[in-house]
Amino acid sequence: MRLAATRPGRRRVLAVVTAALAVGALLAGCSNDELAKQYTSGEDKNYIAGSGVTELKPADRGKPIDFSGTTEDGSTFSSVSARGDVLVVNFWYAGCPPCRAEASDLTQIAGQYASKGVRFIGVNTRDDAATAKSFDSTFKVSYPSILDVDGGVVQLAFSGSMRPNATPTTFVIDKQGRIAARIAGDVAAQPSTLTTLIDSALEGK
Repeated sequence: MRLAATRPGRRRVLAVVTAALAVGALLAGCSNDELAKQYTSGEDKNYIAGSGVTELKPADRGKPIDFSGTTEDGSTFSSVSARGDVLVVNFWYAGCPPCRAEASDLTQIAGQYASKGVRFIGVNTRDDAATAKSFDSTFKVSYPSILDVDGGVVQLAFSGSMRPNATPTTFVIDKQGRIAARIAGDVAAQPSTLTTLIDSALEGK
C-alpha cells in the first residue's frame, strides 16, 4: 500500500522537475537572442516588430558601415558609392531554402524602388561566381551580389551589435551609411515590412 501511495507523488515530482527543466532550456535559448534581450530589458531604444525585425531610431544608429567587394560578374561594389541613397543589403547563399523563397520579393521590391534613390546589393556568403550567376538566372535576380566566401570581409564589416546572425538577413542602410534596420529571416514572410522600413529610411526617420 505504501509503495502504491508514493508512485503518484513521484510522478508529480518528476512532472514538476521536467517542466522546470523545459522552462530553463527555453530561457537559456532566448538568452542568446538579441531581440529577446531587448524585449525583456524594457528599454525603449529600438523599435522591434514582427519576427526578427529591429529598427533603430536615427539617434541610436552607429557609425557608417563601409565595405566593398567583387561581385559575381567581376565588378567591384563599394558601400561608399551608395552614400546619399538608401542601401538594402541581403546576406544569402544558393543552398538556403528561405533565400530562394524570398528572391522574387527582393527583386520585385528592388525594381519598385530603383528610381527612388534605393539600391540593392546581395552578399553571398558561401558560393562561387558560377553558382551565384545560376541562382540569379533561375530566380531572375536583378541586382548584383558580392562574393564574400573567401575573406568574409563584408560579414566582418557587419560584426557589431547588428550582425547577420542568420541566413538570410536583410539590412536597410540609411543615406548616411548607417544601419537603420535589420530583418533576420525570410523577407517573403513579410515583404511589406521591408518596404515600410525602406520608406522610413527614405524619409530620414
